[in-house]
Amino acid sequence: MGLTVKQVDKLIRDAKPGATADGDGLYLKITPTGNASWQYRYQINGKRRMMGLGACSQVSLAEARDKAAASRFTVKKGIDPLDVQAAAVSAAKARQATFKDLATTYIADHRAGWRNAKHAQQWENTLKAYAYPKIGSKAPEQITTEDVLGILKPIWTTKAETASRVRNRIELVIDAARAQGLSTAPNPAAWRGHLDKLLSKRSKATKEHHAAMGYRDLPAFFKKLDEERASLSSKALKLTILTACRTSEVLLATWGEVDLANRLWTIPGERMKAGRPHRVPLSDAVLQLLEELDGREGYLFPGAREGKPLSNMAMAMVMRKAGHPDLTVHGFRSSFRDWAAEETHYANIVAEQALAHVIDNAAEAAYRRGDLLEKRRALMADWATYCTTTPVANVIPIRGNTVA
Repeated sequence: MGLTVKQVDKLIRDAKPGATADGDGLYLKITPTGNASWQYRYQINGKRRMMGLGACSQVSLAEARDKAAASRFTVKKGIDPLDVQAAAVSAAKARQATFKDLATTYIADHRAGWRNAKHAQQWENTLKAYAYPKIGSKAPEQITTEDVLGILKPIWTTKAETASRVRNRIELVIDAARAQGLSTAPNPAAWRGHLDKLLSKRSKATKEHHAAMGYRDLPAFFKKLDEERASLSSKALKLTILTACRTSEVLLATWGEVDLANRLWTIPGERMKAGRPHRVPLSDAVLQLLEELDGREGYLFPGAREGKPLSNMAMAMVMRKAGHPDLTVHGFRSSFRDWAAEETHYANIVAEQALAHVIDNAAEAAYRRGDLLEKRRALMADWATYCTTTPVANVIPIRGNTVA
């Protein structure tokens, strides 16, 4: 016979330290401080184990026997009930994880596979700006379609590209949570068969364009940058304009990529959007700018923190101080493209190669095995001449008036 309820009550009142057996491995344990609790003692794989079943004030004798019986059944199957208990606790904690927690983990787990640090930074920035304020503190299974629409609708047509990326990132984080068993509900951010029925399809008309300076205004703007020779950020912006490169390509540039003797800068494929190395011919203006930079090791434009490049906001701040807060640094690529199309006779493919754009036409791409370096060298020299020549009566002499 095991313990009776009265016996249990008396043992608890007497508070005599020790363990009293009820039978089949169940014990009433009383500590020297008078705390009473239930324990199940068992042996598995040759090891003696003990697991707590709860305090006597919360678990009755009958409930303790039921718990012990369930644990005995688990032991008979060769499974340690302590492992089952630990897994249950872990799963409970995981179910309490918020969208922000899961997104942070997702970014950390995938960061190594992304092309560059900027991609991870974009994930963090967009989720912080749009998703976290509305769903950051919610568990994935608590997030509803209404929540997701509340995030997307305000920016769906005004910031179409950003909205699309935010939706996709929310979907990926929740999919990862579902894969871990943290949610069994349908993904509220899924597009096909779900949000595509509730939001308008994106069209070319709604895609975002980077606000760009008109190329006719660029020489005067460049002259302003010349007046800020001491600013490293201004020099970075000048190099960005003169090479028609992307912001990240310039900020992450290192001296090891630059061949001054051959007037060439080779950007490795892992830092290029298309994933291919890109050779940038260096004009006289660029070479002069590089001569003005300090050091010949590490980044061309080192940041305040050792081993880090200049902040990706540095050039934007130069634009803002120059009275152009509405324009983007990336927009200078459009300025260059418009100038090349409207003011020169260089073939479109030469300008596209200068921008490191992927050729959409498969047949043409198959025949374009080279990168037109020498033709691009002439094009970029003309562009540098245009940018650095002070406008006189709106007439700017350039050399690109012959078919290339």
